[in-house]
Amino acid sequence: MTGGGIQAGGTGSATPPFRRAVADLFKARFPLVYVQTWEEDRLVAEVEAVVSEPALIKTPRRLYVWSATAGLAENGTKAKSGSEDPVKALELVESLDEPAVFVFKDFHTHFGAGGRVADPQIVRKVRDLVLALKNARCPKNVLFVSPTVVLPQELQKDISVLDFDMPSIEEIRQSLREIIDANRETGRITIDLTPDDEERLTKAALGLTLQEAENAFARAMVQDGRLDADDVDVVLEEKRQVIKKTEILEFIRSDSSFDDVGGLENLKRWLGKRNRSWLDAARRYNLPFPKGILITGVPGCGKSLTAKCTSTLWQLPLLRLDVGRVFSGLVGSSEENMRLALKTAEAISPSILWIDEIEKGFAGSAGAGDSGTSSRVFGTFLTWMQEKARPVFVIATANSIEQLPPEFLRKGRFDEVFFVDLPTRAERQQILNLHVRRRLTSPEAAGDFDLDGQTLAQLVDVSEGYSGAEIEQATVVALFEAFSEERPVRADDFARALSTMVPLSVTQAEQIRATREWANVRAIAATAQEHRGDYHHETSTDGDVRASRGGRTVDF
Repeated sequence: MTGGGIQAGGTGSATPPFRRAVADLFKARFPLVYVQTWEEDRLVAEVEAVVSEPALIKTPRRLYVWSATAGLAENGTKAKSGSEDPVKALELVESLDEPAVFVFKDFHTHFGAGGRVADPQIVRKVRDLVLALKNARCPKNVLFVSPTVVLPQELQKDISVLDFDMPSIEEIRQSLREIIDANRETGRITIDLTPDDEERLTKAALGLTLQEAENAFARAMVQDGRLDADDVDVVLEEKRQVIKKTEILEFIRSDSSFDDVGGLENLKRWLGKRNRSWLDAARRYNLPFPKGILITGVPGCGKSLTAKCTSTLWQLPLLRLDVGRVFSGLVGSSEENMRLALKTAEAISPSILWIDEIEKGFAGSAGAGDSGTSSRVFGTFLTWMQEKARPVFVIATANSIEQLPPEFLRKGRFDEVFFVDLPTRAERQQILNLHVRRRLTSPEAAGDFDLDGQTLAQLVDVSEGYSGAEIEQATVVALFEAFSEERPVRADDFARALSTMVPLSVTQAEQIRATREWANVRAIAATAQEHRGDYHHETSTDGDVRASRGGRTVDF
């Protein structure tokens, strides 16, 4: 008997996997079991279903629940006066001569939670109880439940840790339907949900406890007196609270859409075709969940913006993994931090996990100088990417692809690798239109300025070799020029701002050329073929990186 974690697996039966796992441990006379969960009531209900089901346990067992406030009780009736004391409660477990299961709540406070020293008397009593339960005439088991796993060194070989998953989609769907039925009868709430809307709401609540999910559904109803597809955002707001507490993942709120992205049509089409791929409709096509994409290319050309726009398009929560926070904290905590982050992302799936500039986060994956910590954390992440069964779509961005180890790019971890190049002439036209029209919203700034075809063509020519971020910054500079002179903006303000800026295509020409050479055989161009064609007609006097394109030509 060991203290290792046991996966509540098994899919060959209609019995829920957790119930089967608990029943197996009880029948095998495992004396001590530990379950980590915040949902005490749901856990107690599951254990009660196990001990009262002859198909799972032939010998029915009585169920006692202990807490520091109520003592040891059966169905709310205290078993013995004074059993609030943990040592007396354990003595009562030993003395009762009947088949029983005892659920102890919040015992981690006595095992040394929060860095405190474990109570030696209680630890010794629990160790004594192990032998007593093994030799007992009647089968008896003790199950500890708490929000966190805390095991004193002395008990690690005596306690078996059992995983208790968050509510399944069936449980959340049942809860949603019960709330709908209860409120439909009152006539005060309007229910406007199609089957697809109901599925989106249900899957949006995955990763929440049943209580959190019910709160989110109730909040959605009272906000406007109705429950419809728009209430997915209310459920996601509840998820933001869950993410905020991890301190490793950041929930990114995004209002951006692909209408805000100039160009990159090939990448947009690829992502658009995979929208709704986590819904049951995709399973009828026997489609797998998409794993993710790696986007590399020139800085400032829309890689990070693409992640935010994908979240908006797919209506899925966007989680940003800060690799730096993974490696912060106590020695030995980095691996646990990574496992916690990945487990959280899976718990609230379907979701999008965004890792920005991933080459910097895992730059030390060779493990030199840190006793192999970086290598182990990186290995954990690679294994998860390969084996993950939950719909967590990974969007990783990288500026310096050569810093990534080759195993990171092996097929099976990413669906595709996209290369985002400097915008073509057609893409620069879209980008200029977007930024100029978005900022010129007042008469004071716009005046009689008109971004007509001739003016736009001139600015497109001047901005050759500029990234999208540089074009946006030039727009801001032009407006500052007009603002400082208290006049409307003019075309020459934009032209001057562009001409005085030194773009990355000049300052990082060698790096961009090397990245393009890499992308020509290893990545797919994010720019559509119809936009790539016009770039070959653009020339530069010094023959710099603007004279070629990177990324294989594959259109989606």
